[in-house]
Amino acid sequence: MGGVYAISDLHVGFPENRAFVEGLRPGSADDWLIVAGDVAERFADIEWTLRTLADRYATVLWVPGNHELWTIKDDPVRLRGEARYRRIVDMCRGLGVLTPEDPYPVWDGEGGPVTIAPLFLLYDYTFRPDGASTKEEALEIAHESGVVCTDEVYLHPDPHPTRDAWCDARIAYTEQRLAALGPGTRTVLVNHWPLVREPTRVLWYPEFAQWCGTERTADWHARFGAVSVVYGHLHIPRTIWTGDVPHIEVSVGYPREWRKRPAAAPRGPRRILPDPETS
Repeated sequence: MGGVYAISDLHVGFPENRAFVEGLRPGSADDWLIVAGDVAERFADIEWTLRTLADRYATVLWVPGNHELWTIKDDPVRLRGEARYRRIVDMCRGLGVLTPEDPYPVWDGEGGPVTIAPLFLLYDYTFRPDGASTKEEALEIAHESGVVCTDEVYLHPDPHPTRDAWCDARIAYTEQRLAALGPGTRTVLVNHWPLVREPTRVLWYPEFAQWCGTERTADWHARFGAVSVVYGHLHIPRTIWTGDVPHIEVSVGYPREWRKRPAAAPRGPRRILPDPETS
């Protein structure tokens, strides 16, 4: 019997990471794979990666990270914001890859059934540094310190007026979908950005946390029956707990990061179901 595995932040624009993806294979023909964002910046690289994985795993689920949403100069796909996201969703559907716009699949293996909910929520600048009570103050501190996320240049929120307005819309849409799940539904919540602030407390540059999530999802693991939460973005693969719910970061990261780890190689997908791999 297969399991559900998860990985994120593949960043296949780096040749070493692309080679790592080329070598990925499931342990069972029935394995599912969650890809929790930041596959790449260029549309062609995103498509290559998801096609490669969809050809190998029984089911692949994808959620966007910030890098997929960037509109960079050397990408022939010039779409911005919502239009870019929808174009990637359409591509995923052509590959049979599930997205946050599709019905949530139910994994009915050992310990199941569990509904796996791919989410796309963005961030709203509420993970603010000390001394900042508003978004404007938080951004001022970031600019003064020289720690400013590249999203401010490449992640366009069109047609929404701001990235946090897009976040507002995504939260409203997603909250409605999750609330419609039947009473007692057990879930795995998957989002590129962490759903709680705690994982950002160890960032070397605390100013960066404002691009890492929203305070408005802090209780979603309890509200929506999560048996585990999967996220990426921070490039700090580990597990933190809120009560009895593990929040598992499954990122690979950049070669300069994973080479520093004991194995000096990217870590493969983490098992999420059954019995999540939390160490």
